[in-house]
Amino acid sequence: MDTDGRAAGALLARARTLHLQTGNLLNWGRLRKKCPSTHSEELRDCIQKTLNEWSSQISPDLVREFPDVLECTVSHAVEKINPDEREEMKVSAKLFIVGSNSSSSTRNAIDMACSVLGVAQLDSVIIASPPIEDGVSLSLEHLQPYWEELENLVQSKKIVAIGTSDLDKTQLEQLYQWAQVKPNSNQVNLASCCVMPPDLTAFAKQFDIQLLTHNDPKELLSEATFQEALQESIPDIQAHEWVPLWLLRYSVIVKSRGIIKSKGYILQAKRRGS
Repeated sequence: MDTDGRAAGALLARARTLHLQTGNLLNWGRLRKKCPSTHSEELRDCIQKTLNEWSSQISPDLVREFPDVLECTVSHAVEKINPDEREEMKVSAKLFIVGSNSSSSTRNAIDMACSVLGVAQLDSVIIASPPIEDGVSLSLEHLQPYWEELENLVQSKKIVAIGTSDLDKTQLEQLYQWAQVKPNSNQVNLASCCVMPPDLTAFAKQFDIQLLTHNDPKELLSEATFQEALQESIPDIQAHEWVPLWLLRYSVIVKSRGIIKSKGYILQAKRRGS
């Protein structure tokens, strides 16, 4: 085991929380895998390479401190938005709840995204459907605690607009009727339907909800995939003790030109029992 791996293993053995952020993937240069075939493959590759880069740059001071919260980043790729250019950028995010049943994860994720990007507010946040047990249909009750937290973030001006993902017409209508802050968009996975369902299209048109498309898998990051990536990068740890709580994918687009200026991932994981 190399010294880098030992230091990372020692830190992870004592820490309770891991914050992992890739920085701007467009700044990765040699780290970037040229053509990941799927979003899941890209994400796993990003997690492993971020862990590898971080573990190769651990300072002796950090090892002496043994912090409760580890900030794991690719330091050369971190890029905040220039305040003078903020008005020219659209900052969007999609939030995936992975292993958390706490709606506070929503606020943590948005606060961290704003901090990472150096902005006071995100223009648009879409929440992926939260995980539910096999055989159970997604209901309004599953979404409500997360949506209420998003509404609070809109009211406190942390987010401008909020949207949903993979809701059918009935689910979208139930959310729309209940919500104080209405969804302004709903993503539809084209793998599950080549044509937008007519009832969903009609409802969205009536209430001015944008229908967008996406090709994310149903489960972008599983607990097992995260633990495998952790174990491969830092073999000297008990990877099964670590559970990913949420994952946020962001993009910064130059409004006038439609060009992606920055994109990346942020995730939070906790050690079981901590």
